[in-house]
Parts: sequence; structure tokens; C-alpha cells
Amino acid sequence: MNTQDSSFQTDALIAEDIDAYLDQHQHKSLLRFITCGSVDDGKSTLIGRLLYDSKMIFEDQLTALESDSKKVGTQGDEIDFALLVDGLAAEREQGITIDVAYRFFTTEKRKFIVADTPGHEQYTRNMVTGASTADLAVILVDARKGVLEQTRRHSFLVHLLGIKHLVLAVNKMDLVNYDQARFEEILADYSQFAEQIGIEGFTAIPISGFKGDNITAAPSGNTQWYGGPSLIQHLETVELANTAAQERSFRMPVQWVNRPNLDFRGFTGLIASGTIKPGDKVRIVPAGKTSTVKSILTFDGELDEAVAGQSVTITLADEVDCSRGDVIAAADNPPEASDQFETTLVWMDEAALKPGRAYWLKIGSQMVSATIAEPKYEICINRFEHLAAKTLELNSIGVAELRTDRPITFESYETSRALGGFILIDKFTNATVGAGMLHFSLRRAQNVHWQPTTITRDDHSSLKNQRPRVLWFTGLSGSGKSTIANEVEKRLALMNRHTFLLDGDNVRHGLNKDLGFTEADRIENIRRIGEVAKLMTDAGLIVMTAFISPFRAERQMVREMMPEGEFIEIFVDTPLEVAEQRDVKGLYKKARDGELKNFTGIDSPYEAPESPEIRVNTVEMTIEEAADHIIAAILPLK
Repeated sequence: MNTQDSSFQTDALIAEDIDAYLDQHQHKSLLRFITCGSVDDGKSTLIGRLLYDSKMIFEDQLTALESDSKKVGTQGDEIDFALLVDGLAAEREQGITIDVAYRFFTTEKRKFIVADTPGHEQYTRNMVTGASTADLAVILVDARKGVLEQTRRHSFLVHLLGIKHLVLAVNKMDLVNYDQARFEEILADYSQFAEQIGIEGFTAIPISGFKGDNITAAPSGNTQWYGGPSLIQHLETVELANTAAQERSFRMPVQWVNRPNLDFRGFTGLIASGTIKPGDKVRIVPAGKTSTVKSILTFDGELDEAVAGQSVTITLADEVDCSRGDVIAAADNPPEASDQFETTLVWMDEAALKPGRAYWLKIGSQMVSATIAEPKYEICINRFEHLAAKTLELNSIGVAELRTDRPITFESYETSRALGGFILIDKFTNATVGAGMLHFSLRRAQNVHWQPTTITRDDHSSLKNQRPRVLWFTGLSGSGKSTIANEVEKRLALMNRHTFLLDGDNVRHGLNKDLGFTEADRIENIRRIGEVAKLMTDAGLIVMTAFISPFRAERQMVREMMPEGEFIEIFVDTPLEVAEQRDVKGLYKKARDGELKNFTGIDSPYEAPESPEIRVNTVEMTIEEAADHIIAAILPLK
């Protein structure tokens, strides 16, 4: 199978093999990390320095490095550490890294696998590959250039891919005379950006990969103003993903059914989360059968307990149906199984995504046929905007709905990379064309069909002597949406029209009480309201909705649910500063104080309508004037 070979699953299997080998020979923890940033920020030099200082270079390699440094190096007579990593001839000719290079090194406290990824925008797919299995990301910034667009791009990507630990390595401090003011300027710039995209914390370290400042355990005398850890010290002490994973419920995707003879049947795999002991009750998902763990075996013998990150073989007390692709999980808290999802997709193929085409989907050890719906939107990761999209091109990232031909066992990518990350494979070329992250199940039953009814939508409309419509009010919090919608409904009631008002706050007391204010929850919030509004228009009602509905893609999604001409978008165009001055509910103040996250207009974007049917400005109009303007615009009502 041609996977380019840079996929979530390929890297995961390689990492499993490395883990198994290292765990048998050393009892040190293993940290996987990635270096990324803009071109020429010094990623390869940094890794070369780490290999050199950790004495992971053989004598012949050092001799070759010295020779190559004189021939093709960029540091004059001194060693060019980047040549230890830039192994491809094309990279040496171009002076850039174009592939993902993996290197292993060790210190007294920990083992490391580092992925050096390309800095160029056109190699985003390679960068995503390296990040897919990393526990930590080192974002390099050239001290002379500061935070660049590609710095922001890679930071957004590693945040999107769920990497919790970030290091801002301000490199080439030697070229700015180790200026503390310059370091603090870059730190302030990056901190402001990180807050905008939801990065909760990071560690900033001033370094010189070439000179070795603040790389190893010894503090640099050139940065006496810096009192934090060196890069190696931080890497040696950061909490590992497996440590947190051990605290979650037990999950182990079955990689192989081990049956060497008629008397032995074991299930082999890498434990994705939790702990397991003989006697524990487990459930096989998706079949749902339960059993008890009889024994836990490894290459070195039987275990009394196994934890996340270990590769083991489990035997069960009962002869239950379990095969490759199934998941053995804690009996009292198993993962879900579903066939429809919302997903973020990174497109990796020269040929664009074909919505509706069937691809192979591989998630862990599961392989199913899947189709992708037309994207809800594409994420512009240079400006962090949501753009309308019919498909996804090479290196594009978008959000789309995905359907599989049978239920698969999953968890959200935020919870579990093993059960939430997947690749897509072209059925004809066997090339890996995409990689993605599952958000949540759409929870649609496979056996639900439309039931024909005698009384039709037109009958309901005729009985009420009106044409059903959705008046979709959108605007910032405090813009006046609910007040104007309420005034419009009062006027329609005086005209003997049958109406209903769906207000954003009110529906969160019941229908959407389980949703928060993350981007994914906001999308689901609007999807549900759209479905409810559609049912109400089927009943012949004129429906008013008062929701911020910040994203154009979701407003367009609701528009497409309705017959032509029945969705009326009303943009309550109130400037942010005016809405914030009103702040009736005190929400803006909480958002400014950091007490309220993902608040539209502050740390979450609002995408204003580009061509709404109706626009009202509450700065220029009174509430009554705005309502009159809307009523006049939608007449006649038949």
C-alpha cells in the first residue's frame, strides 16, 4: 500500500515497534517530539546539535560530517549540524528540508524520537505526518525575523492535531547578541497569537542551535537574564502522554489474534489508554460481548498489570467473538460505535477530494469503506478563517461529514488519537489521500426512513394562509437580535400570522443544554436549530431565530435545508464596540477578563454575512424602526 509513506497509521506502527524494542532493553520513558517553524529557522541544526551533544554520533559519522561540512556546509570551517538530518540529496542541493526525518537519541533520564519536518507551506502534509504521533512540538523562531506566517501556520496545525506541550525556541540568539529585549518582544508577539487560537500555555527558551546555548543541561553564560530550563532539561521533565492516558478508561485495539495452537487464543495490541489486570471485566466493541481477563502476556513473560503504551497479548476467560479491528475495553465504560461523524480532514493528494466517492478508511486496526460529504468549510490556516468550499485541494484542511459502510469503534481525537485519528486510502491507486480527526458521532440510525404522511407541507401552509419562512437573525452578542426578533413577532401576531421565536439562550435550557461554546458545539448548536426550524416551516409557521451563528458555513447549511426563497438572513449589523458597551449580560467583561472562553468577537471569530437579504443597524435605527424595515422587506407574506 502506497501511503506516501507518511500517514498517521504508518507512523503509529513504526512507533509501536520502536517502543517494543526500547522497552525490552531500557527502562527509560520515551518522548516523541517534532521540530517545526519557518524555513531557515534552524530546525535541522538544532536536531544535529542534540545528536552531537548526546554523543549519538559514531566515529565514522562524525568524520563524514566534518568532511561534508567543508564541501556543502553553510557554516564556513565549523561543523554544519544540519547535515546530520538533511539526508536527502535534494535537500542538500536546495538547502531545505522536504521530507520528515526521524532521529533517535537518549540522555541519562529519557529516550527521544524527534521528527524534523519541512518548513515550506507546500509540504504541510509532511508536517502533519510528523505531528500525528508527537507528544511535544518545538516551534522555532529566528530571533532576527520574529514570528512569521509559517510560525503561526505550524502552531495552528500542532494545536489542531492535539499536541498539548509546546516549546517556543527563539533560535539564533547569537546573531542578535543575546539581546533580552528582542527575546521578550518575540515572546509577547507569540503570546498574543497563541491566545487567539486557543493555545493555553507554552514554554519559551532562548537558544542558539549552532553555538549550543541553552540546549544541554548547562545554562548559557550568554543569557544570564534567563532563569528557565534548557531545552534538554525541559524535554526530560515534561509529562508524557502515556502518563495521562493511564488515567482514562481501558482501550486496546486488537492488532492480531494470536493462535499458535488449538489450546491458546490471545489478542495482541498496543494499549491506547487505561490499565488492565487479570480478573478485570472487559467488553468487545462493537459486538458488545463481555468477558474477564484471564492473563496478560509479553515477550518477557506474564504481567500482573499492564498500562497505556505497552504492547501485550490478552487472553480471556470466555470464547467470545473478537478479531482484528475490534477494541477490547473496560466493560463499564466502553467507547462508542457509529457510522456517521463530523471530522477535520487534511487532504494529502494531488487530485482533489471527490465528495461522495468511496475511499478506504483506516483507523487503528479497523478498515472500512467511507464517503466524505461536501465540506462544510475549509480552514484558512494563514488567517484562521472558515471559507466556503466544494472540495479540498492538496494540503487543504476542512471540516466535513463522513459516513462509513458499517459502524466503527471510535472516540473523539481530542480524547484518543488511537481511536480518533484515521487515514483515507484511494481504492484504485492504494495511495494515502487524506488524514483526519473524528470530532463526534452524528448519531443517525441506519434504519431511519422517511414516512409518507397524508397532510403535506402545502396543506399546513394553506390552513394558516401564509407562506412559511425562516427569519434568521445573526449578529454579535448584544447586537439586539432577540429584541428585534421579539418586536417583529409582535407585529406579525397583530397581522394574524402564525409564528414561533427560537432564541439562542432559551434553546440552551433544553434542546441544546448538553452543548458548550467550543467551535464544534457551536456548529452542532446551529445544525440542530436548523433542523427544528425546518420542521416548524413544514408545519406552516413563520419562524424567527435569534442566534449569533458566527460562521457563514453553518448559516449556509441551514439555508440549504429550506426551499428556495424561504430562508431570510437578517444581519443585525452592530459594531463590536457598541455591543460591548451595552453588555447587558456582562459577558464581554468576563471574556476580557479571561473568565469566558471562545466568546465571539473576543477570542472566537464572527464571520459577517456577505450578502444578507436584510441588513439593519441598531446604531442608526430604533428597535421599532428595525422591525418595521424587516416587515416591509418580507411582505407580501403569502
